[in-house]
Amino acid sequence: MKPRISMITLGVSDLQRSIEFYEKGLGFPRMDSPPGVAFFTLNGTWLGLYGRDALAEDALVDGAPGGFAGFSLAHNVISEREVDQVMAQAISAGAVVTKPAQKTDWGGYAGYFSDPDGYLWEVAHNPFFWVGPPDDNNLKSDC
Repeated sequence: MKPRISMITLGVSDLQRSIEFYEKGLGFPRMDSPPGVAFFTLNGTWLGLYGRDALAEDALVDGAPGGFAGFSLAHNVISEREVDQVMAQAISAGAVVTKPAQKTDWGGYAGYFSDPDGYLWEVAHNPFFWVGPPDDNNLKSDC
């Protein structure tokens, strides 16, 4: 298996609300999608939104919502200023800040917000990586 993630699908409680959050609020480009699902193009992957219960049924798992899902999504940017701009855009779209943007102990600058269904997004400036899809060539030469 070649290591890659082709699509990230989030099981959402209110599809229309989540579409508005990602499309209108965050400005994600929406693709043509069949009813009951929404797809957005990202750099190097896609984001899918699908009803939480339907996604659980499709995967043959219990769809009861719980606490922390054990993962977060990340959006890396080129500067601390851009972290603040993305966080502000997310807030105006209805996101809830779970950790305000701040200096990190690893030398970067990052904050977290949650989307309408509680999925965590980290917005980070990592001075040790180039911005772009992660690969072996994205490490800065001075690391």
